[in-house]
Amino acid sequence: MASRPTGDPESLATAQQAPLLGNADGRTRTTTTVVGKALSSTADLAKHLPTGAVLAFEFLSPTFTADGTCTAANRALTGCLIGACAFSCFLLCFTDSFRDQTGAVRYGFVTPSGRLRLIDGAGASQPAPQDTRYRLGARDVLHGLLSFLVFLAVAMVDSNVVACFYPVESATTRQLLAAVPMAAGAAGSFLFAMFPSTRQGIGFPAAATF
Repeated sequence: MASRPTGDPESLATAQQAPLLGNADGRTRTTTTVVGKALSSTADLAKHLPTGAVLAFEFLSPTFTADGTCTAANRALTGCLIGACAFSCFLLCFTDSFRDQTGAVRYGFVTPSGRLRLIDGAGASQPAPQDTRYRLGARDVLHGLLSFLVFLAVAMVDSNVVACFYPVESATTRQLLAAVPMAAGAAGSFLFAMFPSTRQGIGFPAAATF
């Protein structure tokens, strides 16, 4: 007769369940890794966005979303905040700057004619410069659209926005939601690298010389 295995029944039960627990931990680690990669991708992309719009969103988001415990009014306010910041990212891609005779940095909107339309309220102390580098082009429109979409991708993985608009418990759903900004991050990084912007507008670092 074959001998039966000996041992404490509780130990045997624990040994049989160990692989299942290991798989569960593996799924948890996988989900954490995917979300971490999404946050890393969007953090890198945020460097291409106007700092003012990103900082405004990060500062106001916890208040507008009530730290993720949203009501219908909170959702409406948060949606307006995201829309306003995304539109700001789009609009500010059409700004550029120059240094006047005193060395001060002045800002304006680029135009099809190449004359910078000043918006800094300095008046007529110095005429607006006109140059081919201030001419509105297809690259400006591309960067505006990219900035708009990239900001939406960054906002999607904000913890308060997630808790406010689409709170989910399923690990599969969380992975799908994390994959969206990752895909946007990959596409945005490729396009930003292929078509770099030369603008030094509002919210972007100004060069020491122009």
